[in-house]
Amino acid sequence: MSEPGFGTRLRAAFDAHGALCVGIDPHGYLLSEWGLGDTASGAREFGLRVVDAAAGRAGIVKPQVAYFERFGSQGYRALEHVLAAARSAGLLVIADAKRGDIGSTVEAYGEAWLTPGSPLEADAMTLSPFLGVGSLAEPLRLAKAMGKGAFVLAATSNPEARATQRALTGGAERPTRTLARAIIEDVKAHNRDEATGALASIGVVIGATIDTADYDIDTTDAAGAVLPILAPGFGHQGARLEDIPRIFGSLEPGVIVSESRGLLAGGPAALASRIAERAAEVRAARAAHEGRGSHG
Repeated sequence: MSEPGFGTRLRAAFDAHGALCVGIDPHGYLLSEWGLGDTASGAREFGLRVVDAAAGRAGIVKPQVAYFERFGSQGYRALEHVLAAARSAGLLVIADAKRGDIGSTVEAYGEAWLTPGSPLEADAMTLSPFLGVGSLAEPLRLAKAMGKGAFVLAATSNPEARATQRALTGGAERPTRTLARAIIEDVKAHNRDEATGALASIGVVIGATIDTADYDIDTTDAAGAVLPILAPGFGHQGARLEDIPRIFGSLEPGVIVSESRGLLAGGPAALASRIAERAAEVRAARAAHEGRGSHG
């Protein structure tokens, strides 16, 4: 019996634990604050502690690949242990790898992160569309074929991306749109075969600290499948749960609240309780908005 698609499993995670996604980011300074060495073994221990704290309290974790990759082959081995432990604990794992290329190269990236049984197997991965969303066809195809997911960078919160992602694209054959909006619409096109109202398997990354109107992102279109949105920026970066309806509008049902340093910086001792408390806040914020909507 084949595994349910990523969108189905994401919906189950939402229903069971809410939309909180706990980042696994073994920064050097965090390893030091946690009393761990700035080494591959330190990163492994850090990641396993986050997994233990998140299991049963949140439904999704997001290891930042770069913080393991900096230790070379030993770092990747540490990451393999963390990925396997997270999936064994029933957590949905989004590998924040931000891969992007063309042809067989980007296909190989997809095989590395999305193939069942791969040492780096995750439930979803992040992808960079700088070479065009069309260049990601193979990992997106693979994701759907394998019951996996993908999140394509669209409107990120870093200020260096603002000019590029707000640049206008289009012309005679297509309407003029910002690059961010064009990416989102191209991703939606990949989800046209998914049931209306269901969570799709291919989503986008939209930073929770941006003004979506400034990027001309359409937050009024709720047609078709629900678009999963990985939304970093909560906690340390200042995004607030109460602002989600204003920022995302009709896209809110697919928003994944991604938080890393805001949870991790307090150290390991109370991490489980911080995750449980934050997950409850995320669920309450969603319920409050849904309640207002039902009376609106």
